[in-house]
Amino acid sequence: MGLFDDVSQFLENRIDEFLKNNPHLELQALDEKLREQEVETMRLVGDLKARQTIVEQDIMKTAQEIKRWNGRISKAKAAGRQDLVEPAQAHEAMLLRQGNQHWGQMELLRDRITQTQTVQKKIHQQRQELQVKIEQAKAARAAAAAQTAAQTANSASSQPQSAWSGTWSTAATPRSMDPLESEFAKWEADEELEQLKRNMK
Repeated sequence: MGLFDDVSQFLENRIDEFLKNNPHLELQALDEKLREQEVETMRLVGDLKARQTIVEQDIMKTAQEIKRWNGRISKAKAAGRQDLVEPAQAHEAMLLRQGNQHWGQMELLRDRITQTQTVQKKIHQQRQELQVKIEQAKAARAAAAAQTAAQTANSASSQPQSAWSGTWSTAATPRSMDPLESEFAKWEADEELEQLKRNMK
């Protein structure tokens, strides 16, 4: 177990390091987790609705049985069959208790369906917000790649041809704020990601 734990810890650390260096992949991992949760809540809503339909059918059947036995009680009373009246009344009372239980089950299922649908909507909203973050991360990576390519091209094209041209290109092309801008952009993106993860807990 010790070796297995060591290997697992090593892999976990490497994965954490990899995700830290590639925050867009962590966003995608969070999106996949949210997608799975959304699918699960949708499945749960479907199951609850199916159970609600069954309970509603049980309520209808029980109501019909109560009506039938109520008629039998009236008929037995009219015929003076007291020996049938009391057992029939006891049976009707049992059906009423059964009907109340079914009704309570239906109310509970309705509440759970409402709660689950609320959770589903919240997860869906979180996924939409995360999609925006993912698109922003993609745009930031594309902009950074374009900036790097432009700097590389400028550096290659501004090799000094003469003392004058070298002085001119050195003064005209450097953009000393670009690395700082990139560092701030990465820091801000990390902060937004951490905030989003805290909101999901």
